[in-house]
Amino acid sequence: MSAHPVDHDANCLFCKIVAKQIPSRMVFEDDEFYAFHDIHPWAPVHFLIIPKRHIPSMAHLGADDVGLMGRMMALVPVLALQEGCNPYPQGGFRLVTNTGAEGGQEVQHLHFHVMGGPRPWLRG
Repeated sequence: MSAHPVDHDANCLFCKIVAKQIPSRMVFEDDEFYAFHDIHPWAPVHFLIIPKRHIPSMAHLGADDVGLMGRMMALVPVLALQEGCNPYPQGGFRLVTNTGAEGGQEVQHLHFHVMGGPRPWLRG
């Protein structure tokens, strides 16, 4: 049995963004992922990347998600450069995900923040 039995949660903010029920500034979209600019950026480059399938958090990932997560991680540096992060090693980016209440997770849909650009940043 899958660790995440629903593909879409009608009450989830990020599922609503994927469904275009809530507007966002899109960075990237394909069949599996959606990336969009953070509405309260902490850095000159700050966007989120999410799986379109509703996965509540990192704690809900299972062995069947290895391929999905590998593809998502491989997409991160491509999108970071596309959105204006400077190249490695002088440039780079920060990749952050929060899991659960104690981890600071606010939206219960797996998401990664990608932040970069010249410092200092607002936060982080």
